[in-house]
Amino acid sequence: MPVVAFPGTPGRPGVHDLAAPLGGRSTVAGAAARFLDALQVATTRASYSRTLARLTAVTGPHHPVAELEPEHYAAVMAAWDASAPATWNRHLSALVSFTTWAQRQDLLATNPARRLERRTPARRGGRAIPQACLEKLFTDDRHPLRERVLWRLLYETAARAEEILSLDVEDLDPEFRRARVTSKGGALEYVHWATATARLLPRLLKGRQAGPVFLADRRAPASGRRAPAAADICPVTGRGRLSYPRAEYLFKTASAELDPHGDGWTLHQLRHSALQHLAQAGRTAPELQAKSRHQHLSSLGRYIRLGEETSARITAEHDPAARRRTR
Repeated sequence: MPVVAFPGTPGRPGVHDLAAPLGGRSTVAGAAARFLDALQVATTRASYSRTLARLTAVTGPHHPVAELEPEHYAAVMAAWDASAPATWNRHLSALVSFTTWAQRQDLLATNPARRLERRTPARRGGRAIPQACLEKLFTDDRHPLRERVLWRLLYETAARAEEILSLDVEDLDPEFRRARVTSKGGALEYVHWATATARLLPRLLKGRQAGPVFLADRRAPASGRRAPAAADICPVTGRGRLSYPRAEYLFKTASAELDPHGDGWTLHQLRHSALQHLAQAGRTAPELQAKSRHQHLSSLGRYIRLGEETSARITAEHDPAARRRTR
């Protein structure tokens, strides 16, 4: 099997060659780092890095990429056996993407992911969170200000959680109540918020002019494997950026007592709820597309389910044979 060695300066190993075993074969650690470096979208890179860190831990950093087996991938995915289908699918997508890249680089001839399958999320009625429950969450002072601002901002902008958690203070435009985000495809776009968020944001920022908008509870380590990039550290407080898993955990925990199933809701459901509530208020599909920034109108179908009452009302209003009541 042909193997492509990583490029580097002769006599001076590059960053990704340091974990290479004898014989010049590419290692899992080196290939994973090289794959992540090739990703243009920061949110995708952060998401995939968690999965590939697990793969490196399972195989060991010096394991050759060419010798990856289905058993390795199964051991990686076993960490999320009890997770929601969406979480399972997200980590599986990372492995599949890494596999495809490694095959294109002639580093891997087989497909270690061939025995793994995506999981179908169980449908449990509407995914929108009732507005009354949202208002309780947004106004409950038992929840820290950071969480209440994050939840409101996600709902009012109908943005993806990764986009909002990646915001820096410099991305905010308070005068026009908008923020510049890097969208799913890597494009720069704007999301807009309403009055409630506009009133809370200054309290959260406390005069900060740079760094992440949403900060972790503790100071970021200055060195070592867990040290974040400089751009993810607040220059004033030294705290790092709030992570998606931590933010998700806090929202599910806070919302569990309001969820009839007792499981708590996900951050993505705030986006879903915003779009469905706007649809119920009579907003058109093109308006919802502008708000959600979906590329195709067909993508809105899984977010907007207005239900039987809407169907009955539309049918009655457009029934030409119905008797019209005189005034």
